[in-house]
Amino acid sequence: MQYIELALRFRYVKNLWNSVVDYFSQVKSLFSTFNLIDLVDILFVAVVLYIVIRILRETRAMQLIKGLIFVAVLYFVVSFLGMSASSYLLKAVFSNILIIVVILFGPEIRNILEQMGVGAARNTIRGILSSGSAVEITEINKAIDSTCKACVDMSDNMIGALIVFENETMLGDIIETGTVLNAKPSKELIENIFFPKSPMHDGAMIIRDTKICAAGCILPLTNNSAISSSLGTRHRAAIGLSEQSDAVAVVVSEETGSISYAKNGQLVQNVSSGDLRDFLMNTFIPSTSAASEGLFRRIVRRVKK
Repeated sequence: MQYIELALRFRYVKNLWNSVVDYFSQVKSLFSTFNLIDLVDILFVAVVLYIVIRILRETRAMQLIKGLIFVAVLYFVVSFLGMSASSYLLKAVFSNILIIVVILFGPEIRNILEQMGVGAARNTIRGILSSGSAVEITEINKAIDSTCKACVDMSDNMIGALIVFENETMLGDIIETGTVLNAKPSKELIENIFFPKSPMHDGAMIIRDTKICAAGCILPLTNNSAISSSLGTRHRAAIGLSEQSDAVAVVVSEETGSISYAKNGQLVQNVSSGDLRDFLMNTFIPSTSAASEGLFRRIVRRVKK
């Protein structure tokens, strides 16, 4: 009995060794035929993918891409487990993946081609070679402090405001609906933007990293019928954007002067300036216990720029 068991183990090890040898033989044969054209081909595909991903990051289409990746992983799992019905259903989806991609990403595909036509691809390639700078915590602190001070003044004067802090989900399609400013935030500038009858006071102001990226932007309204009818358009827009992205929206009510913020589809009303500052600090400034996460976020923000 022991002899048979040893023989089986030996056969298993032998088969495993043969598999490893075959694998490295295939790798060796692959590199033996590798030439300069193959290297250029790989670099070209990598650059194209980088350009596409960088342009798509400016829109909320990245959420759809994450969903497709999840479906692909699910398809691999059900195929591995031999789940016939589930495999047949997902296979039918992936057999028409090109049509699905065109339908889902029609506007984004057109945007990519348009930006390539006006030189965005060339600028993106230049951006690969140029080094970026990490967002300093002190600058984020200044942006939050300026926002909170402006919200207090606008609350006292019953001036309505809608301020959006972009997070990981890029809001490029929202920014395009407004006026690009690319200015350092200050209490005076924020109050001037939302001063009654000013050109951009009705829309939303978008803060990307530590700058006011745009103002007068149009946000999607929420479709949640359970929201109180007493909430106005600003509050509904703040909730709507927070439902579709991970951004944080700060609202100052024109009717009551109360300060609120929305995140993940939830609206927190009647907060003080101190509570708002603490919330924004905890959301956008990584703690020392999350140093690795903070490093990753800084790298991601370099790619955004």
